[in-house]
Amino acid sequence: MNILVDRLPTELEVNGVVYKIDPDFRPCLRTILAFEDPDLAVVEKNLIFYDNLYIERPPDMAAALKMGQWFLNAGKEYEEDNGPRVFSWTQDADLIYAAFQQTHGVDLQAVDFLHWWRFLALFMDLGADTAFCSLVGLRRRVKTGKATKEEKAAAREMGNAFVVPEVDTRTIEERIAERAFMDLMGQGAGNG
Repeated sequence: MNILVDRLPTELEVNGVVYKIDPDFRPCLRTILAFEDPDLAVVEKNLIFYDNLYIERPPDMAAALKMGQWFLNAGKEYEEDNGPRVFSWTQDADLIYAAFQQTHGVDLQAVDFLHWWRFLALFMDLGADTAFCSLVGLRRRVKTGKATKEEKAAAREMGNAFVVPEVDTRTIEERIAERAFMDLMGQGAGNG
């Protein structure tokens, strides 16, 4: 699919049946924000994904999620490792919003509808002179070991604003087991 010549999708085919989706950027971002939420388990994130994207819900949730992932990735194959995580839709929301306004003159609050793929195309072309792109560039240089001493010092001074937390992909069972282990360690530390 080519954004220049093809109509952007508003439906997805799952197991040979076509289902309507909500292609606006808001439900897509809500889905991604859920995946960034460390308090949600993978199954909860998948349900939010399924409920936000599909207007008509396919009965085969696994196949629907796979097609939904294709849609969220703008029709491209998903690549697991895209290098270090250098931005967060949650943490950097204000900077992203301002960068859209600064670069493209788009007030995301005033837009009634913006197809997710159009949103992504604009996002990928946010101006280098925006605070968001400057911060992402600094994070990338620090994480890849290419930052200068001054840049590393600036990153340390930024504190939590600089750090991008990794996405937690553990299952509910893994989280419960870790919590139980940490509780045991806490109790054991006081008894030793």
